[in-house]
Amino acid sequence: MDKALRVKELHEILNKASEAYYVYDKPFMEDYEYDRLMNELIKIEEENPELKTLDSPTNRIGGEVLTKFEKVTHKVKMASLADAFSYDELRDFDKRVKEVAPNATYLCELKIDGLSVSLQYEDGILVLGATRGNGLVGENITHNVKTIKSVPLRLKNGGNIEVRGEIFMPKKSLIALNLEREENEEELFANCRNAAAGSVRQLDSKIAAKRNLDTFIYYYMDDSIKTQEEALIKMHDMGFKVNPLYKHCNTIEDVIRYIDSMGEKRPTLEYDIDGIVIKVNEIELHSLIGETVKYPKWAIAYKFPPEEVVTKLLSIDFQVGRTGVITPVANFKPVFVQGSLISKATLHNEDYILAKDIHINDDVIIRKAGDVIPEVVKPVIENRKGDTIPFKMIDVCPCCGSILERKDGEADWYCLNPNCSEKLINKLIHFASKPAYNIDSLGDKLCEQLFEAGFIKNISDIFNLKYNYSELIKLPGLGEKSIDHLIDAIEESKKNNLDQLIFGLGIRHCGAKVSKLLCKKFKNMDNLINAKYEDIIAIGDIGDAIAYEFVNYMSDPINLMEINTLKALGLNMEYDMGDIKENYFTNKKCVLTGTLSSMGRSDAKKLIESFGGNLSDSVSKKTDILILGENPGSKYDKAKSLGIYIMEEEEFLRRIKE
Repeated sequence: MDKALRVKELHEILNKASEAYYVYDKPFMEDYEYDRLMNELIKIEEENPELKTLDSPTNRIGGEVLTKFEKVTHKVKMASLADAFSYDELRDFDKRVKEVAPNATYLCELKIDGLSVSLQYEDGILVLGATRGNGLVGENITHNVKTIKSVPLRLKNGGNIEVRGEIFMPKKSLIALNLEREENEEELFANCRNAAAGSVRQLDSKIAAKRNLDTFIYYYMDDSIKTQEEALIKMHDMGFKVNPLYKHCNTIEDVIRYIDSMGEKRPTLEYDIDGIVIKVNEIELHSLIGETVKYPKWAIAYKFPPEEVVTKLLSIDFQVGRTGVITPVANFKPVFVQGSLISKATLHNEDYILAKDIHINDDVIIRKAGDVIPEVVKPVIENRKGDTIPFKMIDVCPCCGSILERKDGEADWYCLNPNCSEKLINKLIHFASKPAYNIDSLGDKLCEQLFEAGFIKNISDIFNLKYNYSELIKLPGLGEKSIDHLIDAIEESKKNNLDQLIFGLGIRHCGAKVSKLLCKKFKNMDNLINAKYEDIIAIGDIGDAIAYEFVNYMSDPINLMEINTLKALGLNMEYDMGDIKENYFTNKKCVLTGTLSSMGRSDAKKLIESFGGNLSDSVSKKTDILILGENPGSKYDKAKSLGIYIMEEEEFLRRIKE
């Protein structure tokens, strides 16, 4: 047979097989036969490169390697959606819609927890896959999109079109990927979304091809389409994978009933969802209803409350922190919670466990506090059997064997041995970390390696590493370039502001915010050393316990010796206030929720502080402003309930420039 004809025939067979398996879930071909035909096509293309086309099924196995990602400007902005966290907010949304469009109905779709993608086709051939980016400009990820088997490389009916959807990683793919990474001693992916994002941003498409990514397409850019439901049906008929669990609802109460039903099904789904997207079904009404600068008014995303999952508590371990605090950690049967496969959670302290009556071998309820941190909510007492073991707190350090002590009025037990190796390692890790002294390239594993090799025992040893160059190079995994980079980073860090050093020292109760308050008040290290309890307690937001611990730390001869050594090594001991200019944010307490498209959190923090404002982590009655980024969390809900002013990113940028 003519090679060109055979290539065309193989394209048709393999594309139909992929569509049947990955789009319609109705395979008609055995894997063995599919692989045999694919290998035949690969061989023909290798021998006849001119026969390989853009829509060849062989593109799905990857092979293209980029040096960087190109920027892509979207023809139409890829807008994000406003979030609702309660049914009352959905009813308010309905009222706003019905005031303008009383006959509007709704289409509900699952909110897939992945990352948005735009797909463009010319003459029916996939020519561009792009990330959402900031909504206006994204990145070209075509080489990786082609490896996703549910994305058609050629459309059935040709044409120039653009569709949009979500790239995601199925739960079973994440499990398989993390097992492989664990065997290779690589860092595990925290959840399906992070794994998908990390996969599509691989420069080598062969890596993305192995990750078994998938898509659901939900937006068709075509003026002839009358309803969102019609768009989904048409895209499905064109060969795109469309989530079948959508529902057309006539009223907002129908929408709420649908959300309830999907909430029950959520744990059984093969992919992760974090909510439901509600759109006005009639597309002609969208322009009438309108949009804000950031969000369309004709759509909203309902976010599910924290998901609770039941699993079995297998054991309780004990960790030693940098201050010597002993933290019990629950090890439970791995379980998916809001997209993450988790198997551990802190149990805080002895009183926490006893108050909740948690036993080993209990069935326990797990959720993510603030949608981020895994926590054990409570045991399922009615499931308790005879094999459960009541909790008993240890009385010696699990690292050094020292007798533990618990201070009056406190819930924590402490290892008081100053030479406990786990305490020392964690103290070094904390000092070098980004939130503290921020020494680039001195990560957790390297800190541990240098400690175990005897190069660093105290913080000051870090700044003497340059004198051990010839010995460092003998350590496994360290070459000349990495050592040069490390030493340069250590030397550069000496210029850091004093508050970073104070935080890095690991003084009990003295976090980043307290360190900055102390340095603003006392200006330099000598003043801090000589600060009296009464002077410290007079500072707003600093209480008795903080003042006591700080004065106690600064009066310890061993700590003073270490500080004087750091001073002699050339570390900055002065606090630079910077030039504070009066602005809208001066003396305002701000909180940021979600992600800003224009800058990172640390940049926003620096800007606010440069105007004499403060950016904190939690919302309270004292908060003046909640700055709203994309995908906001529970802080948004709390701020609304407290009546705190909510500022969108556009206004934040305008206020900064004032």
